[in-house]
Amino acid sequence: MLANLLTGLVALLHAYILILEMFLWDRPQGMKAFNTTPEFAKSTKTLAANQGLYNGFLAAGLGWGIWLGEAGDPVKIFFLLCVAVAGLYGALTVGRKILFIQTLPALVALAAVLFT
Repeated sequence: MLANLLTGLVALLHAYILILEMFLWDRPQGMKAFNTTPEFAKSTKTLAANQGLYNGFLAAGLGWGIWLGEAGDPVKIFFLLCVAVAGLYGALTVGRKILFIQTLPALVALAAVLFT
């Protein structure tokens, strides 16, 4: 139960990131979330939408794992590891804040899946 709740929160986070990157990237909410300028947002809108789609796949995979119940633990583990690795890469290449927003929640949910 706890593992599914935490995995669900990570999935919701990535669904929210999908919305920010695909639909709000060049709007005030998206630019504020990613600390971008209108010029940068306009020139990178397609790239951001592509990133958003990938975040949607992460959210879908996590949701699939939850939907499968206990049999979905391997699916949850795989997608939580994907989120954690992407978060580590983002923390190294973009900013340390990603470590706390993306990687840490994924690792906490992963621990819950593995140890509860």
